[in-house]
Amino acid sequence: MSTLAPTAGIDWDRVRADFPLLRREVHGKPLVYFDSANTGQKPASVIETVDAFYRRHNANVSRAVHALGSEATESYEATRTRLAQHVNVAANELVLTSGTTFAINLVAYSWGLSNLKAGDVVLLTRMEHHANIVPWQLICERTGAKIRVAELHPDGSLDLDALHAAMTPDVKLLGVAHVSNVLGTINPVAAICREARKRGITTVVDGSQALPHMTVDIAAIGCDFYAFTGHKMCGPTGTGALWARRALLESMPPFLGGGEMIKEVRLDEATIFNDPPHRFEAGTPNIAGHIGLGAAVAYLDGIGMDAIAAREAELLAHLTEEMQSVDGLRIIGTAAKKAAVVSFLVEGAHAHDLATLLDLEGVAVRSGHHCAHPLMKFFGVPATCRASLAFYNTHDEIEAFIAALHKVRRLLG
Repeated sequence: MSTLAPTAGIDWDRVRADFPLLRREVHGKPLVYFDSANTGQKPASVIETVDAFYRRHNANVSRAVHALGSEATESYEATRTRLAQHVNVAANELVLTSGTTFAINLVAYSWGLSNLKAGDVVLLTRMEHHANIVPWQLICERTGAKIRVAELHPDGSLDLDALHAAMTPDVKLLGVAHVSNVLGTINPVAAICREARKRGITTVVDGSQALPHMTVDIAAIGCDFYAFTGHKMCGPTGTGALWARRALLESMPPFLGGGEMIKEVRLDEATIFNDPPHRFEAGTPNIAGHIGLGAAVAYLDGIGMDAIAAREAELLAHLTEEMQSVDGLRIIGTAAKKAAVVSFLVEGAHAHDLATLLDLEGVAVRSGHHCAHPLMKFFGVPATCRASLAFYNTHDEIEAFIAALHKVRRLLG
């Protein structure tokens, strides 16, 4: 990741004003939205882009020569190009998907079923989201491969020595989160993928929580697959992408069959499939959503991802310092390199009760296991609360959140 740019010169209040939902109240209180790791809020430019598509350009892609069809196809493919530029890859290596979950399942069922067999090992880290665990469990059941787990240090950082030691010759695939959705831990994925490549291990990186927070240069990371989702990076839900090395895409069979992923269907002999990436895009896609994602990427690029990272680092430092002043509060995950995500517990309070009481104060935080049961088991807790920030949050909101925490702490005795 490139050096953080200073945030001086950016009017963050004006940036915040771009997000209509942040102006609303909840339970009679100004909304403090600290749940961006769950889904990011959308700037007006994204909302207006989706609206304009349905009002003026609505048509299916790649299926018509009329004006509307051409406009829809051009805008949809423009998103692929913009996304590819954003993460520094070739557009013909980027498969547009409904999000990270679909993208990783694509890798599992296309690459995994074709390449894994009994005796092989899939190496996963303890901090993976269920979306980078369950697909591999299902594939292992079908192929006879086994899952091995790479463990963490108590602060929530990966034990890199143990991870490297676990990269034995029987490991065929390594799945690793770029940023933990629970801990905020930023993993050194370029170094990890370099070690895996030395050993001939294929790598799939879950980038869901990285794209919203920082500059991501997939080419520099050196992985084989990189999956990410659009709705966490200010885009519409049901959008995302899978990047894969071109040679891998060309070697992989289709994941789903239907329209758009074919060149010619023949009943008396084999169907001829489309070239990647369209080979993996069966059926009508979320056209409006992906066009909206293109607008979201344009919006983020207009601010600059380095400036966003710097802004969020300032907010995270403030939030962490203030949370440490709350009696009985325990932060889960204290790695040195973190994105703006803080999981926590308050002594004597269940995470769900805590989140419910905070909601009554207008504060939105996530409670639960965060689709990370194995990680909860590692820390010996059934659930946590999670406050996750974005560049559109403010220092005043942090103060309001801390005041609400103190109030809830008093209510709970």
